[in-house]
Amino acid sequence: MVHELDSFKRAASADSAATALAKQRSNTKTQFQSSGSSSGSTNSTTQTSTSTQKKGWSSAAKGAVIGGVIGAGTGIIVDKKDGRGAAIGGVVGAGTGYVIGRERDKKSGRVKQ
Repeated sequence: MVHELDSFKRAASADSAATALAKQRSNTKTQFQSSGSSSGSTNSTTQTSTSTQKKGWSSAAKGAVIGGVIGAGTGIIVDKKDGRGAAIGGVVGAGTGYVIGRERDKKSGRVKQ
């Protein structure tokens, strides 16, 4: 019974530490926002450049992952010996998916030749 109480105390302590950390982050964020509001032009420039950097996954990356998964699945079905088919299929599928995705990135203008 003492062991259970001790674990509850540790859990409560961890919970209070997490709450304190969240409050500290909130206060820091509020201070940053209030200091940024005095220089409005600098703040808007920073927000614009930040939003243009976040684009997510490229088509090449998506194609490589999807191709790798499909290739590995097909490889398992075709050759069941020691996972050899999955490895070969995964590599071939990832390569093919990357090439197709890279072409899509070029067409969309994300990547320059």
